[in-house]
Amino acid sequence: MEARYTPEPSSRFAPNDAIAVVGVGAVGLALARLLRERGEPVVAVAARNLEKATEAVRFVGEKVRPCTVEEVPRWANRILIAVRDDAIAQVAMRLAEAGLRSGYVLHTSGTQGLEPLAPLRAIGVHCGVLHPLQTLPSAELGLTLLRGVAFGVGGDSPAREWAREIAQRLGGRVLEVPDGGWPWYHMAAVVASNFLAALLACALELMHRAGISGDAALDALGPLLMTTARNVVTMGPERALTGPIQRGDISTVARHLDLVQQAGPRLAMLYRALGIHTLEIARRRGLDPAAAEALEQLLRQNG
Repeated sequence: MEARYTPEPSSRFAPNDAIAVVGVGAVGLALARLLRERGEPVVAVAARNLEKATEAVRFVGEKVRPCTVEEVPRWANRILIAVRDDAIAQVAMRLAEAGLRSGYVLHTSGTQGLEPLAPLRAIGVHCGVLHPLQTLPSAELGLTLLRGVAFGVGGDSPAREWAREIAQRLGGRVLEVPDGGWPWYHMAAVVASNFLAALLACALELMHRAGISGDAALDALGPLLMTTARNVVTMGPERALTGPIQRGDISTVARHLDLVQQAGPRLAMLYRALGIHTLEIARRRGLDPAAAEALEQLLRQNG
């Protein structure tokens, strides 16, 4: 069920604490528009050039001005930096050189903590992180997909408070990420999202070897994937796990290994690695120790 937005009763920020967004990708534009729709004072959007910024404000809404990064401190004292990871430090330096000396700056990267904002922290700007734990194919889809998701937040206490407030404004959940936790947090997101796509691609390749290809294979695997994901989320990995490893079915796993060798070393290595990790989940669920030991030997054999 879609999470509903519940307005917060109050905010620590005054109505004239204007907000600017630097970056015109899916995350920046979706956040800018959603915040504006919720009554937040989003007044400016900055991009590499004014042409891109002008195009972006048409999406964000009326009375939002396009500007360059250097102009941002003139219009806002709360700034969201939503650019590529390797461009955050450069934007921070440009804001410092443009005269920003106070206020609040958040970046939306999930891979880094406060390091790229060091030039701003050094001159007294409150800095933090606000990372939406969601995949966004486009800004348009982001208007729906960002509602009710988890947001990783961190940073200086005042900036972190603003990050929490944004998450709450969007009906989301707050994940407090410790200073040294960002690389692990982001790797978890990559495994859950990017690797899931790779895993489905692997399953489609195996379906093709079964003689089922294209949309037929995707349509067949889709409901299985969705149901499994829902069960894992609602029940946890141990209770949701099914299949031959969970049952201790050694003969089926052995047959799979014989077949996957024919598919080549890449798929064979993936099957073995995932099988070993699945075995650990089955052990936690109570798999018979003798069956678990036999399965582990099988999965590691020649692997």
